[in-house]
Amino acid sequence: MTGVAIVDKPAGWTSHDVVAKLRRALGEKRIGHGGTLDPMATGVLPIFVGRATRAASFLESADKEYLAGVRFGLTTDTQDTTGQVLTESGLCPSETEIREALAGFLGKQEQLPPLYSAVKVEGRKLYQYARAGREVARQPRLIEISAIEPLGFTGEGEFRFRLTVSKGTYVRTVCHDLGERLGCGGAMSSLRRLRAGAFTIDEASPLEAFLEGGGEGLLRPLDSLFRAYPALKLGEEETRRVRCGNDFPAAAEAGTYRLYDGSGAFLALAEASAGRMKTIKNFFEV
Repeated sequence: MTGVAIVDKPAGWTSHDVVAKLRRALGEKRIGHGGTLDPMATGVLPIFVGRATRAASFLESADKEYLAGVRFGLTTDTQDTTGQVLTESGLCPSETEIREALAGFLGKQEQLPPLYSAVKVEGRKLYQYARAGREVARQPRLIEISAIEPLGFTGEGEFRFRLTVSKGTYVRTVCHDLGERLGCGGAMSSLRRLRAGAFTIDEASPLEAFLEGGGEGLLRPLDSLFRAYPALKLGEEETRRVRCGNDFPAAAEAGTYRLYDGSGAFLALAEASAGRMKTIKNFFEV
């Protein structure tokens, strides 16, 4: 069994919970996710099944799009509203002030990962130190927010915004830092992943759909992860060279390609450069 399950993760579940459930439901041991979602978060959680697990790292490094909610006037130890409240100011900025502050988050920047995160320091995850009551030095990491769109307040006092971020970005830290810039404090109150790499929320199915039987029929083909790249069908000799791990002459323009054999089976992701085609990663069955 090989493919990608695009799950609309429900709130209250960890990403590992979803993986464990699908492992049992699909009867496949080789399963992994393509980027963690916090328990309070919902939305696109691609799960790689079987041979498709070899492609998981490509999605982990891809950009992701979120719909986030923030409540102003408080801070918490986890930087979201599930954590212990540290401060309460009772202040709430105007929508104009929020929009101006959000614009300052666009582009490349350094972000300090939250204490409650899976970032490792000296072999241990930060949240393990935090739960033990220990504070350790954290190093800022370079991230990029390529798009950010303020949407306004909801009727429940939550301000929502949409953003597209690079690998390693913590949206709850964006909410926390936004509150700091506005001088009132802020904590993430909701998070929904709308897109992970090529996969969008419109393609996602509820977790129950995979657990109630017939989940295998919902799996997307492995090559759908790379659908942004052009496809190239190979001849017998080119196919043989790819299967042997060798490059070959190619008249294709420089860039990344999906390679297929004569029967249409997906073989590899490859890079064309200087008249040669070289495999980046192969996905064929040995």
